[in-house]
Amino acid sequence: MRAKDRTTIVRLAGELRADRSPAEPQVRSRPARNRQPNKTRDALLEAAARIFNSAGYHGTDSNRIAREAGYAPGTFYVHFADKLAIFLEVYEGWVSTEWTSIEAILKSGGTARELRKRLSRTVLEHHRKWRTFRASLRALSATDDRVHAARVASRARQIETMTRLLSTRGAPIPDRARMLAQLLIAEALCDAVADGDAASLGIGESEIVRILDESSRDLLADPT
Repeated sequence: MRAKDRTTIVRLAGELRADRSPAEPQVRSRPARNRQPNKTRDALLEAAARIFNSAGYHGTDSNRIAREAGYAPGTFYVHFADKLAIFLEVYEGWVSTEWTSIEAILKSGGTARELRKRLSRTVLEHHRKWRTFRASLRALSATDDRVHAARVASRARQIETMTRLLSTRGAPIPDRARMLAQLLIAEALCDAVADGDAASLGIGESEIVRILDESSRDLLADPT
């Protein structure tokens, strides 16, 4: 399935989760009978995204994902090799959704300062909605080679995307080290807010947004 298709599925799952706390129960989807294989795969991805974002990676299994999507447990293995495989596809969709939003903001117009503030708020909210999923992602990245490799590959693609978007704006292109640093800063700060660490340390969200703005100033300045 193409990345754009997965993006739609994962964005839908995020919207379904937006107004619920991680502890709230999920409503099982009820797919129509005789669904085409690609529709079944989509339903499994949507269900996996919801569960990973509520129970975490280790809080579920392939059987629960299949049942959440409305299918018998064996259906899962027709489409995915294992639980980690579907987790990685959800991650790919998560990243695609984030960058689709970033690109839309950059194309919407406004001064560099206005765009930076909107970008900071949008990325922060995306991390907040997917707090539990991202906690699993960070933990798995430290212990599982497949997840670590997927994150490295994803960051390489994100740097390529950043290069393209800055080029489209006619902005100077920083070196790859600078762009990687910006990605890592944004990830760490947004996760700190989403997880409540910043608040526990007495640091307000507005302060984090200001730092995100400052850290991206060299990357997103008004074209000269």
